[in-house]
Amino acid sequence: MKILNIKALLSMLLILGTFGLANASQDKQKVVYHINYDNPKQQAGALNNIQNHINAVGKENLEIRVVLHGNGLSLLLDPDSLSKVKMKYANANDNMQSKISSLKDQGINFNVCANTLKGRNIGFEDDLYDVTKADIVPSGVAELAILQGKGFAYIKP
Repeated sequence: MKILNIKALLSMLLILGTFGLANASQDKQKVVYHINYDNPKQQAGALNNIQNHINAVGKENLEIRVVLHGNGLSLLLDPDSLSKVKMKYANANDNMQSKISSLKDQGINFNVCANTLKGRNIGFEDDLYDVTKADIVPSGVAELAILQGKGFAYIKP
Protein backbone atom coordinates (compact mmCIF):
# COMPACT_ATOMS: atom_id res chain seq x y z
CA MET A 1 0.00 0.00 0.00
CA LYS A 2 2.81 2.41 0.88
CA ILE A 3 4.55 1.68 -2.43
CA LEU A 4 1.33 2.42 -4.30
CA ASN A 5 0.92 5.75 -2.47
CA ILE A 6 4.54 6.70 -3.14
CA LYS A 7 4.13 5.87 -6.85
CA ALA A 8 0.94 7.93 -7.01
CA LEU A 9 2.65 10.83 -5.23
CA LEU A 10 5.67 10.68 -7.56
CA SER A 11 3.42 10.54 -10.61
CA MET A 12 1.48 13.54 -9.37
CA LEU A 13 4.67 15.52 -8.71
CA LEU A 14 5.98 14.65 -12.16
CA ILE A 15 2.75 15.85 -13.78
CA LEU A 16 2.72 19.08 -11.73
CA GLY A 17 6.40 19.68 -12.42
CA THR A 18 5.93 19.20 -16.15
CA PHE A 19 2.89 21.49 -16.13
CA GLY A 20 4.87 24.14 -14.24
CA LEU A 21 7.78 23.96 -16.66
CA ALA A 22 5.48 24.18 -19.65
CA ASN A 23 3.79 27.27 -18.25
CA ALA A 24 7.08 28.88 -17.24
CA SER A 25 8.43 28.55 -20.76
CA GLN A 26 5.32 30.25 -22.19
CA ASP A 27 5.51 33.33 -19.96
CA LYS A 28 7.46 36.16 -21.52
CA GLN A 29 8.84 39.08 -19.59
CA LYS A 30 6.91 42.17 -20.64
CA VAL A 31 8.93 45.34 -20.16
CA VAL A 32 8.55 48.97 -21.19
CA TYR A 33 11.62 51.19 -21.28
CA HIS A 34 10.82 54.92 -20.91
CA ILE A 35 13.02 57.49 -22.66
CA ASN A 36 12.15 61.19 -22.37
CA TYR A 37 15.62 62.71 -22.05
CA ASP A 38 18.00 63.91 -24.77
CA ASN A 39 21.44 63.16 -23.34
CA PRO A 40 23.15 60.99 -25.99
CA LYS A 41 25.31 59.11 -23.45
CA GLN A 42 22.26 58.31 -21.33
CA GLN A 43 20.32 57.21 -24.42
CA ALA A 44 23.19 54.98 -25.58
CA GLY A 45 23.30 53.55 -22.05
CA ALA A 46 19.57 52.79 -22.24
CA LEU A 47 20.04 50.93 -25.53
CA ASN A 48 22.93 48.99 -23.95
CA ASN A 49 20.67 48.11 -21.00
CA ILE A 50 18.07 46.74 -23.42
CA GLN A 51 20.70 44.65 -25.24
CA ASN A 52 22.00 43.33 -21.91
CA HIS A 53 18.42 42.44 -20.96
CA ILE A 54 18.02 40.49 -24.21
CA ASN A 55 21.38 38.75 -23.69
CA ALA A 56 20.41 37.70 -20.16
CA VAL A 57 16.89 36.45 -20.82
CA GLY A 58 16.81 35.65 -24.55
CA LYS A 59 14.81 37.52 -27.17
CA GLU A 60 12.29 34.68 -27.35
CA ASN A 61 11.47 35.25 -23.66
CA LEU A 62 10.89 39.00 -23.90
CA GLU A 63 8.41 41.51 -25.16
CA ILE A 64 10.05 44.92 -24.91
CA ARG A 65 8.64 48.29 -25.89
CA VAL A 66 10.63 51.50 -25.85
CA VAL A 67 8.34 54.50 -25.41
CA LEU A 68 9.78 57.86 -26.46
CA HIS A 69 8.23 61.28 -25.89
CA GLY A 70 9.37 64.84 -25.37
CA ASN A 71 13.14 65.21 -25.53
CA GLY A 72 13.44 61.43 -25.89
CA LEU A 73 12.63 61.71 -29.60
CA SER A 74 16.15 63.05 -30.08
CA LEU A 75 17.23 59.39 -29.99
CA LEU A 76 15.58 58.90 -33.39
CA LEU A 77 16.01 62.41 -34.79
CA ASP A 78 18.20 62.64 -37.89
CA PRO A 79 20.94 65.27 -37.38
CA ASP A 80 20.07 66.79 -40.78
CA SER A 81 16.58 67.60 -39.47
CA LEU A 82 17.64 69.47 -36.34
CA SER A 83 17.46 72.95 -37.88
CA LYS A 84 13.80 72.60 -38.88
CA VAL A 85 12.30 71.10 -35.70
CA LYS A 86 11.83 72.26 -32.11
CA MET A 87 14.52 70.09 -30.53
CA LYS A 88 17.94 70.87 -29.02
CA TYR A 89 19.61 67.60 -30.01
CA ALA A 90 19.48 65.06 -32.83
CA ASN A 91 21.23 61.89 -31.71
CA ALA A 92 20.41 59.44 -34.53
CA ASN A 93 23.95 59.34 -35.89
CA ASP A 94 25.34 56.25 -37.63
CA ASN A 95 26.37 54.59 -34.35
CA MET A 96 22.98 55.13 -32.72
CA GLN A 97 21.16 53.99 -35.86
CA SER A 98 23.17 50.77 -35.82
CA LYS A 99 22.17 50.07 -32.20
CA ILE A 100 18.51 50.85 -32.93
CA SER A 101 18.48 48.61 -36.01
CA SER A 102 20.07 45.77 -34.08
CA LEU A 103 17.43 46.00 -31.35
CA LYS A 104 14.60 46.17 -33.90
CA ASP A 105 16.02 43.08 -35.62
CA GLN A 106 15.66 41.31 -32.27
CA GLY A 107 11.98 42.23 -32.03
CA ILE A 108 12.15 45.39 -29.93
CA ASN A 109 9.40 47.93 -30.69
CA PHE A 110 9.98 51.67 -30.47
CA ASN A 111 6.82 53.73 -29.85
CA VAL A 112 6.81 57.46 -30.63
CA CYS A 113 4.45 60.02 -29.10
CA ALA A 114 2.15 61.76 -31.60
CA ASN A 115 1.77 64.74 -29.26
CA THR A 116 5.52 65.34 -29.35
CA LEU A 117 5.62 65.01 -33.14
CA LYS A 118 2.96 67.68 -33.47
CA GLY A 119 4.27 69.98 -30.75
CA ARG A 120 7.87 69.88 -31.97
CA ASN A 121 7.07 70.03 -35.70
CA ILE A 122 8.65 66.63 -36.40
CA GLY A 123 7.68 64.59 -39.44
CA PHE A 124 8.15 60.93 -38.60
CA GLU A 125 8.78 59.91 -42.22
CA ASP A 126 11.38 62.59 -42.98
CA ASP A 127 12.93 63.50 -39.65
CA LEU A 128 13.10 60.29 -37.62
CA TYR A 129 15.20 57.19 -38.19
CA ASP A 130 13.22 54.08 -39.19
CA VAL A 131 9.82 55.12 -37.81
CA THR A 132 6.58 54.04 -39.48
CA LYS A 133 2.99 55.06 -38.87
CA ALA A 134 2.52 51.83 -36.89
CA ASP A 135 5.15 53.04 -34.39
CA ILE A 136 3.18 56.19 -33.50
CA VAL A 137 1.07 56.19 -30.33
CA PRO A 138 -1.36 59.01 -29.46
CA SER A 139 0.44 59.89 -26.22
CA GLY A 140 3.71 58.57 -24.83
CA VAL A 141 2.60 59.02 -21.22
CA ALA A 142 -0.74 57.34 -21.89
CA GLU A 143 1.05 54.46 -23.63
CA LEU A 144 3.22 53.94 -20.56
CA ALA A 145 0.10 53.69 -18.38
CA ILE A 146 -1.63 51.36 -20.85
CA LEU A 147 1.35 49.01 -20.99
CA GLN A 148 1.76 48.98 -17.21
CA GLY A 149 -1.94 48.12 -16.95
CA LYS A 150 -1.25 45.16 -19.24
CA GLY A 151 1.45 43.87 -16.91
CA PHE A 152 4.54 45.45 -18.45
CA ALA A 153 7.31 46.20 -15.96
CA TYR A 154 8.43 49.83 -16.09
CA ILE A 155 12.11 50.70 -16.47
CA LYS A 156 13.57 54.19 -16.85
CA PRO A 157 17.29 53.77 -17.40
